[in-house]
Amino acid sequence: MCGIVGAVAQRDVVPILLEGLRRLEYRGYDSAGIAILNGKNIERKRRLGKVAELSDLLDREPLRGNTGVAHTRWATHGAPSETNAHPHICRNRVAIVHNGIIENHEDLRQRQGENGHSFASQTDTEVVVNEIYDHLKGGVSLLEAVKATLKSLQGAYALGVVCIDEPETVVACRKGSPLVIGIGIGENFIASDVAALIPVTQRFIFLEDGDIAEIGRETVKIYDESGRSVERPVRESQLKADSVERGQYRHYMLKEIFEQPRAIAETLEGRFNGLKLLEEAFGPGCSTIFDQVERVQILACGTSYHAGLVARYWFESIAGVPCNVEIASEFRYRDPILSPKTLIVTVSQSGETADTLAALHEAKRLGAQHSLAICNVMESSLVRDSDLVLLTRAGPEIGVASTKAFTTQLVSLMLLVIAIGRRFKLDPVGEKKIASQLFSLPARVEDVLALNDQIETLSERFADKQHTLFLGRGSHFPIAMEGALKLKEISYIHAEAYAAGELKHGPLALVDSEMPVIAVAPNNPLLEKLKSNLQEVSARGGQLIVFADETLKVKSDENVYVLTVTPTENEMSPVIFTIPLQLLAYHVAIIKGTDVDQPRNLAKSVTVE
Repeated sequence: MCGIVGAVAQRDVVPILLEGLRRLEYRGYDSAGIAILNGKNIERKRRLGKVAELSDLLDREPLRGNTGVAHTRWATHGAPSETNAHPHICRNRVAIVHNGIIENHEDLRQRQGENGHSFASQTDTEVVVNEIYDHLKGGVSLLEAVKATLKSLQGAYALGVVCIDEPETVVACRKGSPLVIGIGIGENFIASDVAALIPVTQRFIFLEDGDIAEIGRETVKIYDESGRSVERPVRESQLKADSVERGQYRHYMLKEIFEQPRAIAETLEGRFNGLKLLEEAFGPGCSTIFDQVERVQILACGTSYHAGLVARYWFESIAGVPCNVEIASEFRYRDPILSPKTLIVTVSQSGETADTLAALHEAKRLGAQHSLAICNVMESSLVRDSDLVLLTRAGPEIGVASTKAFTTQLVSLMLLVIAIGRRFKLDPVGEKKIASQLFSLPARVEDVLALNDQIETLSERFADKQHTLFLGRGSHFPIAMEGALKLKEISYIHAEAYAAGELKHGPLALVDSEMPVIAVAPNNPLLEKLKSNLQEVSARGGQLIVFADETLKVKSDENVYVLTVTPTENEMSPVIFTIPLQLLAYHVAIIKGTDVDQPRNLAKSVTVE
């Protein structure tokens, strides 16, 4: 995933573009670049590395101009390098920035090479700028040249294009990758994400898939995929500029971990009447749809997939409804069999995850009648493509390793369990019990966050470690998986999770004094089974770290370190046990000296396949 920002204004746009890049850096940070129209020239600066490197260059070699585009890259085609960095330019006439993948770039590259084009990079993007240039030679406008180019492209893209022939125009389009237009006064902007433009506007147009826009200082003209002129609504964003700042925190990830009590409270706000869930929170007509549901199919990727795995336990044990969970990228490439009365539930922080979107479309093609999105971004493609929506209201999440988005997804999924469960196994008494647990959750999470200093001390045990095992049982097995993912994402320690009952079926061979084993031990019916598994580790000299319910009589000894958390004897305990694992991963990453918010090789959302 890459970040795009562009502007056309009466004032110098370079500071606007640079600030936009800073706010989009979580989307890609291999390299960054900017291109500005200056009379008959396109002036470009690019740098390998983070946006700060580009900013330092611009301090030494400043640019000025009223129209331009900029980009922060996460490499797909071509290694991170200055020559592969965007913007790409063809013969000092047209410059573009691109997010996505052009699948037929090799065929286009061969044809363009035969027609006299030379290539300065290994990117798929360069064939797009060459194609636009070739159409411009025919005397058409920039808009028409881009329209003609899109007909020859296969794949996913968001594009921002500028040309010296039309110095007060930016052309933007999207297919499979997000792009928004920011509406100003005598100036307009484009970006991959609203957050990039919050310092200059609160008013946005969200382009639909297939849209192309011609943007001037005073005008915005939008055309749909068939070429018809269309109107898209202008929406007011509620996002504030300081909501994407770190504030007092050293890293965005730590800030977002500590925002979880508020985020969970926001997720619950206005969705209950007393202790009774208001089904209308899922959207118009939801009750009619829920009445038809006989089973649930959850589709998600990464951390969202782990949330779905927890929810499967809830759907079947609390609601009494069959539930299947599948990685979206696997679902779309096999031949799944769906009952017409299956509710397709997609889970995504961004709502732009390419595989999750494609899996939803595949489910619809297979005859799925109803879909529901659990998402953090109201204007996302996933939300627009789904029949029903429950927004998680986590607020902007900048750190690549998801924290508050995950816990609010779990809370949202429990709301869906209640809504579906009413029609099956869940009675009013059970619903009130779960609602009470949900409303007590922010305070319980605050209790766990108070363990931060103890967990920071605990993290010192991992200073020289390269491998870790995580264990969990029941609905806490996916929490162990999430803990392992967090640790490997940001500390680069190899970490794997296992259902604790599988320990003796192979993983126990890995246990020794150099292999820490982390277990989550809630007070639930599987506790005694888990204790037996932990004894197996301890008996073999393994270093065992147990996050345990404080009501349990589990004590530290020579090979066992026990850190107690708030009482967890309820269905929401997976949320509670997530918090210490997030904090542990964060503090271990600090000790390892890694880039916590922007770990190597990873981007916040995977908007390309």
